[in-house]
Amino acid sequence: MTAANLGTRVTGWGFVVFTIGSLSWSTVAIGTGQSNLLWTNGFLTLVNLVGIWRWLGRQARHEDGREAASRHSAAAAGVPTLFGVGSLIGAPLRGRDGEQLGVIVDGMMRCDDTGLAYLVVGEGGLAGVGERLHAIDPGEVRFSNTGAACDLTPDDLQGLPTLDPDKWPAEIQRGRVHA
Repeated sequence: MTAANLGTRVTGWGFVVFTIGSLSWSTVAIGTGQSNLLWTNGFLTLVNLVGIWRWLGRQARHEDGREAASRHSAAAAGVPTLFGVGSLIGAPLRGRDGEQLGVIVDGMMRCDDTGLAYLVVGEGGLAGVGERLHAIDPGEVRFSNTGAACDLTPDDLQGLPTLDPDKWPAEIQRGRVHA
């Protein structure tokens, strides 16, 4: 639950499960007189409680605030619709016909003007194995409170240059990568 990166609340509940496990092992340690097991699981309980606070407390509040701002901006007249940057990574990228082309794995920001330089979209493969990465001009992507979409087809995306997973480009220009 924690390693799958399925969202704030799933990760938080994973830490709840870990806490139950470490408390159970602590109980076994007390009952059998195993002090090393008790110390280890006592420490793990503390770590897990921090995880619960972080993911079900702090991070969940941030996520709720981001989603509320996005909903309110979409309903308000005369203001631009907001898309939370924290929602960017892991967001599906929908194509011309509404089909999912891939998943946004990251975004690269320019330091000089704080603009988004390019998005990195992963497609193909299974759980990252065999995945192909492509850089996309953020000007080709429309963001809304429901996600990210573009006018590309699956063939268009696959026709873009594939990024080396260890060496992303310094800049892109209309789908052409420049080192």
